[in-house]
Amino acid sequence: MNKRVLLLEDDRNLGTVVHEHLQMNGFDVTLCTNGEDGLARFQRERFAICLVDIMMPRMDGFAFAREVRRRNKDIPLIFLTAKSLKEDKIEGFRIGCDDYITKPFSVEELLLRIQAVLRRAGGGSAENTRTSFEIGTYSFDSVTRTLRRNRRERRLTPKESEVLRLLCLHLNQTLERNLALREIWGDESYFTARSMDVFVSKLRKYLKDDRRVEISSIHGIGFRLTIDQS
Repeated sequence: MNKRVLLLEDDRNLGTVVHEHLQMNGFDVTLCTNGEDGLARFQRERFAICLVDIMMPRMDGFAFAREVRRRNKDIPLIFLTAKSLKEDKIEGFRIGCDDYITKPFSVEELLLRIQAVLRRAGGGSAENTRTSFEIGTYSFDSVTRTLRRNRRERRLTPKESEVLRLLCLHLNQTLERNLALREIWGDESYFTARSMDVFVSKLRKYLKDDRRVEISSIHGIGFRLTIDQS
C-alpha cells in the first residue's frame, strides 16, 4: 500500500515521464488525466499518496483535493503545478496539501519529496517523534512549549517551539532553511524566511545563559544547533 501512487496530470507527456520514473523506483502508479476520473479511482481504491496537477479539465486539482480531504484527512497530497503565485500556494496548503512543487521540476526532486512526505505520514523514526530534549543545562518540552533551566521556566510561542524542536532533531547538523520553512510555515517566500530569522534570534537569547549552546547561521543554507561537550 505504501507504494501506491495516484497521479493526476493532464499533460500526457509529463504524466508518462513521471509514471515511468516512479515505476522504475518501485512505485505502483495509477495515472489519470482529469480530476473526475482521479476522484473515481480514489473512491474505489486505496493509495499511499496523491500527486495532483492543479490545472485540469473536468475538476481542477483544488476541487479534487477538497473532495479527497472530505473523505480522508490523512492521505498525503503533493500539488504539481505551473502556478507559482503565492496566493495559489497558500490556497493549496489551506486545503491541506503536504507539499507543493512548481513546474518545471526534475523527477529526481519529485521522488525525494515523495519519500520525505511518506516518511512524515508514516510517523517517521522514534527519533523524529521525540518531544523532550536536553540542550546543555536547559530542558525543552515541545508539547508544553516550555524551556527550563534551574528553576526558571519560559513558555515559548508555537512557532518558537517548532523551530527549536527542528533544531534539536538536527543537533550538530545543518537544518536547511527551506526544509524548516516548508515544515513549519508551508511557504518558502522571502517574508517567511525573514520571520524565521527573527525566531532564531529570539531562541539565541533564550539559550544565552549556557555558553556551550550555540545556534550558528550557515550562510545560504540554514542553521545549526551545537552543544560544546568539552
